[in-house]
Amino acid sequence: MPVNLDKPLRWKEDIARSVDQYNKWFLRFAPKTYRATRIKVTSEVEAMLERTNNLQSITPQELKDHPGILFALRMSTAPPLARDRLIGLAGVSKSLVQTMELRHCLPPKMAKTRLDTDLGRIATLIMRLADVDIFPWLEAKKTPSQQDVFRGATIVADRLCGAQADPIVRNAQEQRQLAEIKRWLEARKYEDASGKATLGTMRPGTFAFRLIVPGLGLDAEAEPVNIPIDAVVMPRKAKPGSLPLLIEAKSAGDFTNVNKRRKEEATKVAMLRRKQGSEVRFILFLCGYFDSGYLGYEAAEGIDWVWEHRIDDLAKFGL
Repeated sequence: MPVNLDKPLRWKEDIARSVDQYNKWFLRFAPKTYRATRIKVTSEVEAMLERTNNLQSITPQELKDHPGILFALRMSTAPPLARDRLIGLAGVSKSLVQTMELRHCLPPKMAKTRLDTDLGRIATLIMRLADVDIFPWLEAKKTPSQQDVFRGATIVADRLCGAQADPIVRNAQEQRQLAEIKRWLEARKYEDASGKATLGTMRPGTFAFRLIVPGLGLDAEAEPVNIPIDAVVMPRKAKPGSLPLLIEAKSAGDFTNVNKRRKEEATKVAMLRRKQGSEVRFILFLCGYFDSGYLGYEAAEGIDWVWEHRIDDLAKFGL
């Protein structure tokens, strides 16, 4: 039975309340989250500078030992290098750069000679383009003071956090949303089975975060797909063999991005239904900027939702 998708006359008011809620949270907590991340990142950049003799000696071995520093190195140049610009200027493998930055490791199947060559090219390019305004000792060819190093690390950390500002805020908001769901469920005597249960072993009255649910791809081959679900809840009165409620936590700080990504949920549901059947119950837990265009699209796909400011609507899904 629909809870919110079939009530468009209520959408406008809910959108306004959701935007207000997000904005209040952002003003109170986002700056604190950003500052904490910047402090952590500054420390990591200082460690990178120490290992590279303050950018005076970047070696392929350093990149092998600490592939995750590549993002910080890109932010240490003038101008800061976009990932694709680095790949093009250095003439290196795209998969190498993506693997180093996104997975913090090296491509396991890459030939050693090609790996060494590409890492050498990256190191040479970074040293050539290093920003001498924030690392003045490079041009002066002198040993930097501790204050010089800290100042340079802080500037690089600001660049890194600026490039990652949206993910930093989004991750903090997602953690807060999941904490709200947990608080609501535990107040109703649901038991947290995160890390202990699978889709097939969940008992009535339990829930789990970040649970992997099997799906099938939408192409002709229909290959198996592992789909991470933010929150999975087995209602206390669930019948044997029934599926739990799947909840995807969604937050947004503007209207543009959600409409760019609104097909993601529909695709995910389609893959889940191909594997688990048409009885899959998948809902969204929304906070922030979700306009009528977004809601209408999800409603047309049969996807219902709960607004965080009306979290008690979860009960209407059998919880």
